[in-house]
Amino acid sequence: MKDYKPNNGFLVTSIPDLLFENNPVGRMKKEVWDASDAEIDAILGDYGIPSPPELGKRGTYIQTTPRHEVIENRRKNDIVFVPIGCTENHGAHNPSGMDTLFVTQILEGVRRYTAKRGNPCSLVWTPTTYGCHPYHHMGLPGTIMLEEDVMRHLLMDVMLGLWNDGFRKIIMINNHGHLWVLESAVQEFQKKYQLPGYFRVIDWHRAVREFFRTTDRGGGFDSDFCHADEAETSLGLLLYPDMVDMEYAVDTQQEAFLPPGHMDTSVDSYGRTSRWSEAEGHIGIELASTPEGVVGLATHATDQKAKRPVAAICRYLTLLHDHILETWPAGTVPPIEKVTLRKAKDMEPYLKEPQSEGWESVYSLPRIGF
Repeated sequence: MKDYKPNNGFLVTSIPDLLFENNPVGRMKKEVWDASDAEIDAILGDYGIPSPPELGKRGTYIQTTPRHEVIENRRKNDIVFVPIGCTENHGAHNPSGMDTLFVTQILEGVRRYTAKRGNPCSLVWTPTTYGCHPYHHMGLPGTIMLEEDVMRHLLMDVMLGLWNDGFRKIIMINNHGHLWVLESAVQEFQKKYQLPGYFRVIDWHRAVREFFRTTDRGGGFDSDFCHADEAETSLGLLLYPDMVDMEYAVDTQQEAFLPPGHMDTSVDSYGRTSRWSEAEGHIGIELASTPEGVVGLATHATDQKAKRPVAAICRYLTLLHDHILETWPAGTVPPIEKVTLRKAKDMEPYLKEPQSEGWESVYSLPRIGF
């Protein structure tokens, strides 16, 4: 296994306040940051981006793949990516399934890339085409809000079912403003079930926030990432242009009541004291302030602006995928007695290949958590 201990120091760029860590993740990001437009197109080409959505295509998702192929793939690669989106008003020019389309198409690209190498990762249909929402989304037509407990328990049940099927590396890729619920689902899952595995939530925009920088900070966008705006509409124009009608795009400005600097932007671009989700009352609710469903400069969107962020997230998810499998090859998990309160000998039957001799279903495992 490779040594992934971080090196000292940072990798400098031509932007004074932009440094990348001198470790595998930082070096990958700097490579994408420095890449020419032609090189970015080549990276996207490696992932087959853009391509039509594959939600109904054989072999892309566990639910659209014959069972015997799912098992064969899992024996080589037991990582499963879980896309998390929502149904939300994204302006008259965009579809309300925008968040779900973003994350599924990015993950479809990662699956295509790993498949070309002979060990495709697995994907599941998004567990919910609806999501939880911050308070200030309430009441806007086209936005469908779930209660937090409903979504939390749904995600926990999906995780348990995947674990029972031999997928013990479960990565939820989020594309919506309900991150705190997903984090809670992971924590409550482990408190309740105490299972060995690797369970993670990634807010993909934040994972590559450097690539959503504005032009005055060395990036390619005219405005900070917000909602159904320049950034999100650009992503739509790249990933599914036939669903975006730019003649209906509008520009708006969010109504804020306090001086700027207290709250960060949607991708935490500035390292401010609080994330946008850590307060209410400091901005107007969408129904009153931005009833168009757009918060930002949607008319500034182009497909070109989305290419580098999408290339960066595809490369990052591939890097994470490879590091996971190098650390815990298919069929193995982190040390049981170091990541749970269970005993290794007690877990032996539950960690066998599903339906093999001596296997026990996780649903019969005695609980020791909350």
